[in-house]
Amino acid sequence: MSYNTFGRVFRFTTWGESHGPALGAVVDGCPPGIALTEADLQPWLDRRRPGQSRFTTQRREPDQVRILSGVFEGRTTGTPISLMIENVDQRSKDYSDVALAYRPGHADYAYDAKYGFRDYRGGGRSSARETAARVAAGAVARLVVPQVRVRAWVEAIGGDAIDPATFDDVAIDANPFFCPDPAAAARWEEKVDAARKAGSSLGAVVVCEATGVPAGWGAPLYAKLDSELAAACMSINAVKGVEIGDGFAAAALSGEQNADAMRPGADGPAFLANHAGGIAGGIATGQPIRVRVAFKPTSSILTPVETVTREGGATEIATKGRHDPCVGIRGVPVVEAMVALVLADQALLHRAQCG
Repeated sequence: MSYNTFGRVFRFTTWGESHGPALGAVVDGCPPGIALTEADLQPWLDRRRPGQSRFTTQRREPDQVRILSGVFEGRTTGTPISLMIENVDQRSKDYSDVALAYRPGHADYAYDAKYGFRDYRGGGRSSARETAARVAAGAVARLVVPQVRVRAWVEAIGGDAIDPATFDDVAIDANPFFCPDPAAAARWEEKVDAARKAGSSLGAVVVCEATGVPAGWGAPLYAKLDSELAAACMSINAVKGVEIGDGFAAAALSGEQNADAMRPGADGPAFLANHAGGIAGGIATGQPIRVRVAFKPTSSILTPVETVTREGGATEIATKGRHDPCVGIRGVPVVEAMVALVLADQALLHRAQCG
C-alpha cells in the first residue's frame, strides 16, 4: 500500500500531482476554535512559490490556497480541513522524452518498478510540486503551537557554506536564497547562475531551528521527537540526509565534549551547550531544536546523462522543461512546514497523555 498520511493525532494527507488540475492536503485532528482563513496560510505558500527569481524554476504558479472544509465563521470546527491549490502553468509536452526513458537520480524507474505504471508529467507525486500542499498544512500547524517559532535558512549551496560569525536573521528574508550571510548570498548568485547556464544543478543544506518548545514534548523509544522530525524531513522529495543537533559530528567527540552541561537556572536547568539539538531520550529539553537537512542536486537537468529506455535499451536523456537549479532553496519553507507539523502533533500527544 502507499502512505500519503503523516502524524498521529494531528494528521495530514497530501493529494494531487505536479501536472494534475490541482493538489492539496487534508488536515485532521486540528483542535476546534482556532481562527483560520486563507490569509493565515498564503504568506507561507508565497515563500515557497516558484518563479520569484532566476535561481528557481520559472514555472508560474500563484499557489493560491482555498479552504474547502473544516472552518466555519473563521474558526476551525474540529473536522477535517481540506486545502486545495490549483495548478495553472503545466507544460506536459516538455516531458515527452521522460515518457520513454528514465531520468537518472529521479524516481522514474523506482515508480515504474513498483507500480508498472507512472505519471511521467513532471514526475507526478515524486515532483517537488507536491511540497506546496505540505506548506499549506504546515501553516495550519503553526496556529496550533503559536508559542513556537520555526525558522529555517540555507547553510550551504554546492559545498559553499555561510560564515556562522556573520549570521544575520534579518538577511534571511532579504535575498532569494534564504541566506543569513549576505557575502555567501552574493557568492551563490554566481554559483547557481553558472550551474543553470551549464544545464546542471547544485545541492544544498538547510538548517531549521524551533524555539519556544517546552521541555517534555516527545516520547521515548518509538515516537521519539527526533525520530519523528527525521522521518518528516526525510520524506521531503530530494532530501538525502537529516541530522539532529551535532549529528554525525557528535561521533568525533568525546563524552565530556558532547555532554550538554547544566547549571541551576531560574526556571529549571541552564544548559551550557546544545550538542543534542534540544532533544534527549526522544523528549524536548526546552532548548532550541535544531535540524540540518541535505538536499541533493535537482535530477532534471539539461546536461545529457546516460540512461535506459522502458524497454531496456541504452540511450541518453536531457530533461526539458522548467526546473530548479538548486531545489534546496525552496526547500526552506518546506522544512519549516514539516517541523511545525511534527511539533503540533507532539504538542497534542503530550496533552493527551500528561494533561
